[in-house]
Order: sequence, then structure tokens, then C-alpha cells
Amino acid sequence: MSYLIKVGIIGGTGLDNPDILKNREEKQVTTPFGDPSDKLILGEISGVPCVLLARHGRLHNLLPGDVNYRANIWALKQEGCTQIIVTTATGSLREDYKPGDLVILDNFIDRTHGRKQTFYDGSCPELKGFCHIPMEPAYCAKLRNLIISTASNINIFCHPVGTIMAIDGPRFSSRAESLMFRQWGADVISMTTCPEVVLAKEAGISYAAIALVTDYDCWRPNTEHVSHDLVLKNFQKNVVKLISLISATIEQMPKEDWSDTIKKHLEFAEKSVWITN
Repeated sequence: MSYLIKVGIIGGTGLDNPDILKNREEKQVTTPFGDPSDKLILGEISGVPCVLLARHGRLHNLLPGDVNYRANIWALKQEGCTQIIVTTATGSLREDYKPGDLVILDNFIDRTHGRKQTFYDGSCPELKGFCHIPMEPAYCAKLRNLIISTASNINIFCHPVGTIMAIDGPRFSSRAESLMFRQWGADVISMTTCPEVVLAKEAGISYAAIALVTDYDCWRPNTEHVSHDLVLKNFQKNVVKLISLISATIEQMPKEDWSDTIKKHLEFAEKSVWITN
């Protein structure tokens, strides 16, 4: 018998349409860390209970640096989510990662500043101590592998690995920065990966991210440079493919036994907390 699961879906730019869920209903929630970006949309995909949250709000009224990432992750934890699948629009820092491609992230470089990266800072009196969470592996291997195998089964091409560079925004990079990030070994770049991935790990939740390449940032000569219009245009052009992969992955999830994975993530998070006297 498969473990009881509930999947949180955090939609980035262009993927905040609640119609992907059946039997949906809205739920206004708050958390010890404030309000999440928007109401939660509860529903199901192929009979699997899911919770959809628009990262920037359904009106897209939150800049990347203004998103309450702690409230978003905690709201999904409060709802009992055992896995979180997220999407993010990204620029490519590699020639072979082309606009329209999907990338199943496996690592990150964090260049954001001032974003709250831990639940254990005294904001919630119930959470005692400090959390020194290891970030290797950064993403849930079991969930990543299922997404990759599902993509292959439904003939959707994806890059099975990718390191994402997380920047503050809302501005895009300068060409010098873009070239530097390439030298650092990043494959794609976005503004919303961190601290979301860190907080999910602190919360003990399996977390995987699907990046959709929308542009070549600004490092590539003789190519249209990144702009908000270009990001939206290419995301919308490929959003059906992205939704298909998420839906097909969630359909496969009850066929797997998630008991050990869920338990290990929770124990890993718990053991990372240092209680001071």
C-alpha cells in the first residue's frame, strides 16, 4: 500500500492557473510567519490531493524579493503536503539549454541577500533552537527521478540535471554578471529558487523544481536579450508541456511507496536542529 501523500504545487510566472485542479476550492490561511502569497487552491489531480499556490500571487503583484517564502512553505506544511513540486522561469547560461527546454534542477548557487532563510530565528516560539540544515542533496532525489522518468515516458524532453543561479532581482543581470555566472558553473538563472528550496528542507518536505528556459539571459551574442515580455511569451508558449509533465508525474506518485522518503526528510530536518540551553 502506498503512503498517503498530498502534493503542493508552487507556480511561478505563467503557472498559477487553478483550473489544473479538479474539485477545487479556495482556502484563506495564515501562518506563524505571516500570510502566504495568495489563497491556497485545494483540489486533486488524478485523485491525488493537491494544493496550488501562486508564488507571486494570482495578480502577480509580488516582486521576487517581496515573496514571503517562509509563509508559503509553512502554509503547505500546515495543509499536510508531503511533497512540493515547483516551477520557475529561467534564463539559460548554456548554449545547449535552449529556450523551451525543461530542466530538472539538482543544485543551486544562492546570490540573494536579506531573504529569511530559516524558520528557526525566534519568529515562532514553538520552534526552539537553531537549524543548521545540510543542503546536499539540495533536492529530493526520489521525486526528481520520478519527474525525469515520467518525462521520458510521455516523450517530453528534459535536462536531468541543472544548477540554478538565484539572484535578487527584480532587475536582470548585466552582461558581465551573466558571463561570471557561466564561469561559476551555473546552468540557468532565476530570482525565486532561494530560499524556497532551503525552507522546504527545513520543513522536512520532499521538494523538486522544474525550470523552464525562456531566454539566454544576456551573455549570448546576436540573440534577443532577456526581457519581461520575452519571458512571458516563451513561458506561455511552453506552459502546456510543463502542466502535462506535472500532471503525469502526480498521476504516477501513488504507485510509489513514499513512506521511507517522507520519514527520512522529517528525521533529517529534526536532527539538524540544535537546541541551546
